[in-house]
Formats: sequence, C-alpha cells, structure tokens
Amino acid sequence: MIFKKFLSTILLGLALSIGLFFGVGQPSIAAVPSPIFMVGVKVATVAEVSPNVELEVDRFLTSIPVSYYTIATVEDLKSQLGKPQTVLVDVREPFEYRSGHIPNAINIPLRTLAHNLNQIPRNLPVVLYCSSGYRSAMGVMTLHVLGYENVQGFPPSFTAWQAAGEAIASR
Repeated sequence: MIFKKFLSTILLGLALSIGLFFGVGQPSIAAVPSPIFMVGVKVATVAEVSPNVELEVDRFLTSIPVSYYTIATVEDLKSQLGKPQTVLVDVREPFEYRSGHIPNAINIPLRTLAHNLNQIPRNLPVVLYCSSGYRSAMGVMTLHVLGYENVQGFPPSFTAWQAAGEAIASR
C-alpha cells in the first residue's frame, strides 16, 4: 500500500514536472483555469494533495544515474547497436513505426509501455527513441521508476538518424 502510494506520487510528480518543463513559455488552456468552468470550484495544488510530493520528486530525480542520456549522437547509437545484445525500442505510435524506423527496433508505443514490460529485458542494454526525444525521455524515466537500470534514451531520436542519412527500415 505504501509503495503503491509512493509510486503514484512519483508518477504524478514526474508527469507534472515534464509538463511544466516542456510547457514553459507555451500557451496552454490547462495553464489558466477557465472562469466559466471553475466558478465556485477550488482547485487543489499538488502540494495540497500530497504534501511530500516535492521530497519524493527530488528523491526520484536524484536517483537518476549520471549516464541517463549518454547516447547523444548518431555515431554513439551506431556504436551501441554494434553490440549484439542491445535492444532498441521505438516508443512512437505504430503508424509512425510503419512509415520508417531504425533497423532492428521493436515497436512499443509509450502509452503501452507498462503493458509490454515482458519485451524489455532487465539484463541487457535497452535504448529508447521516438521522433523528437520527448516520448523516449518519458519512457526512460518510467522504466527507471519501475526498477530498470539498463535503459538509456537517444534524445536526437529518429529525426537525427534520418537526417544523418542512415538506413531506414519499414514494414
């Protein structure tokens, strides 16, 4: 019960942190409550819902390994993929994967990641990528929360792979 509450607190804090990080400076209808829909409704802050959320988010963020995003270039990814046991996971949607992907990548859309953990080994290197780095970052963080220590992201993602003129597979 305590672990479940801890995990939900971490995931809530993580989702809010990611949303705030990527939403800074961006207009958002969620950023300002609409007076039409919010009349007489008190909106609770995250701190009010869980007073320890800042502590738990801090604990999670400081637990992320220093090598969290070490695959920073296409050349580094090619080097990693030269190791035969590396599992490459494309976390984009199936239609994106079918339109072209890095060869030998398996497709596990981010929204289905938790339902497909059986395809993600804990004892082999795993690299996640998407089209821009956003979904792969969420996937790496999610897997770290779930106890995976062998997962890295490729933030340059498919866009950089394609721009470098590397081979593209399709189904």
